[in-house]
Amino acid sequence: MNSRITANLGLGQLSLVEAAKERGKNIRRVRKFQSILISVLRALLLGGLCFIILYPVIQQVLLGLRAPIDANDPSVVWVPKNWSFQNFRLAMLVLDYWNALLNTFKLSAISMVLQVASTALAGYAFSRLKFKGSEILFIFVILTIVIPPQALSLAQYLYFRDLGLIGSENAIYLMSGLGQGIRSGIFIYIFRSFFKGLPKELEEAAQVDGASVFRIFWNVMLPNARGAIITVGLFAFVWQWNDTYYASIFNISTEAFPILTMRLVNAAENVYAALFYSGALSLIGQDVWSNPMFLATISNVAALLMMLPLLVMYLFVQKQFVESIERTGIVG
Repeated sequence: MNSRITANLGLGQLSLVEAAKERGKNIRRVRKFQSILISVLRALLLGGLCFIILYPVIQQVLLGLRAPIDANDPSVVWVPKNWSFQNFRLAMLVLDYWNALLNTFKLSAISMVLQVASTALAGYAFSRLKFKGSEILFIFVILTIVIPPQALSLAQYLYFRDLGLIGSENAIYLMSGLGQGIRSGIFIYIFRSFFKGLPKELEEAAQVDGASVFRIFWNVMLPNARGAIITVGLFAFVWQWNDTYYASIFNISTEAFPILTMRLVNAAENVYAALFYSGALSLIGQDVWSNPMFLATISNVAALLMMLPLLVMYLFVQKQFVESIERTGIVG
């Protein structure tokens, strides 16, 4: 019930309307204060979580910007006393950075395309082309996920040695193209689950129009699998980028074809050679370049340079990646 009582100004009494307005102002003030308090708490919580996640990266960046003469200074914890990019320059020399970056990108990109093509075809076959023994074959695919790759390394090495592919990146391309690349079993499982979730009416309509199996796969099924393609493609690219196991087995990284991961593994051993050939050996001094802390710093900066392209790439594709993960999960 709305009531309105006028005030008696002579007696200095508030009317009911003014009291209601004052009460409304107090409520809005309290709500505004609560909203600000919640925003501050949320910002503090998110800031703390971001700091925990980014702590190693921040530490590596500040460590890399420290001058080599501060490598053994215990008073330098976060902010360097002497700022320098020398650690980054030395790490790039150790990695043979631009050549190794180009080769690693080429290896990862071609491997990714071959992995997506082979595993998508296998996933479609296991989901829609039923034949005798298909379930047993799929169990073997699942076993490739469970069995550690070390159990197959000797057989794979002998096989590719007989083909004359040891010391060549073609071994990785052949494995990826035949559905035996890094974690291809998981990719086949993702595509199989995705294609099983698509309506059969799409396929049946294409069959009525006289389309062949491969044309149905290429023109009907594959365009609808954008989410699965992005998910598999990104995982295949990143896992190949960070691979050291197959690169060492097949001896892919050579002087003519350096790749980042293998150069990083041998970073500490290559520091002396890099300093010697760059002429920085006499400038830094033996007490610095023989210091384990300095060698560890160069290794850490080299690792930071190696993952930098992946971080930049993620900034551009994070939206598509999250959407593809969500889409794959819903349909699968």
